[in-house]
Amino acid sequence: MLALRVEKKRLAVKNVSKPDQPDETLVRVLLSGICNTDLEIARGYAGFNGTIGHEFVGVVEASTDRALVGRRVVGEINAGCGNCDLCRAGDPRHCATRTVLGIHGRDGAHAEFLQLPAVNLLRVPDNIPDEHAVFTEPLAAACGVLERANLNKSDRVAVIGDGKLGLLCAQVIALTGAAVLLIGKHSSKLRIAERRGIEIGNPKLAAKRKQEFDVVVEASGAASGFGLALDLLRPRGQLVLKSTFHGKTELDAARIVVDEISIVGSRCGRFSPALDLLKKAAIDVDSLISEEYPLSNGVHAMRRAGTRGVMKVLLRPSNGK
Repeated sequence: MLALRVEKKRLAVKNVSKPDQPDETLVRVLLSGICNTDLEIARGYAGFNGTIGHEFVGVVEASTDRALVGRRVVGEINAGCGNCDLCRAGDPRHCATRTVLGIHGRDGAHAEFLQLPAVNLLRVPDNIPDEHAVFTEPLAAACGVLERANLNKSDRVAVIGDGKLGLLCAQVIALTGAAVLLIGKHSSKLRIAERRGIEIGNPKLAAKRKQEFDVVVEASGAASGFGLALDLLRPRGQLVLKSTFHGKTELDAARIVVDEISIVGSRCGRFSPALDLLKKAAIDVDSLISEEYPLSNGVHAMRRAGTRGVMKVLLRPSNGK
């Protein structure tokens, strides 16, 4: 099969063996999505070598769970050991020995086929098209903010970053009834949020609103977003970090202590809430799609995904029809 792989920081589409773990489910990939984490992995983030990609929708070809065969599915990306307390509780996202699809210890979704444990797979409702279903993982990540921050209608929330993740976070948070400001530098991207009734602003103007917000979500992918977030938070406010990037961030510990700021990380969310939002058409994902390429043109697609102004780039394997 064809697969888009990173090996020693070199990116290439290669012919590799189809996965054949007998105890896992085989999925034929219909569509996969390139995200910023893929771009960072190609630059060396996480030290991963193998097939990249973790956003996908596909059809089950073979499974120990016969009810899944022939079904259209998406998949939770963290595969746990199945034995630790976290896994037994049904949440392997922090299992100490987990593998992560296309990120850690497990080949990913930019391929004609992938494998995951059957327990990781969720059926896609019939009314969700493939082009929407492929957003389940990043939308779940946006929904994950609500696991880490208890928001209510009286909260003032700022989201820093008008990329794909920031736009999804802003839309999800707006559904809670909280007042949301999306901060970014790209008018075309900001207009996507504005059409959903979300307030928008640029970093220069937003910086004047010091200590105004109860919660700030940092999703810019840039180290500078951390400093802006601290400026915007009221004393005893909460900073939710969504960005992962290759490099280090300076931490002004004194400001955090003096203002008693709470900082939490937010990585992966659960897929069920995301699928529910997609089923209801509650989130605009169409506006986030920029381009689509065949998997065989994956290296070029990665370059395009890293180009300024380009949003979601999709890959379609030839077997995805």
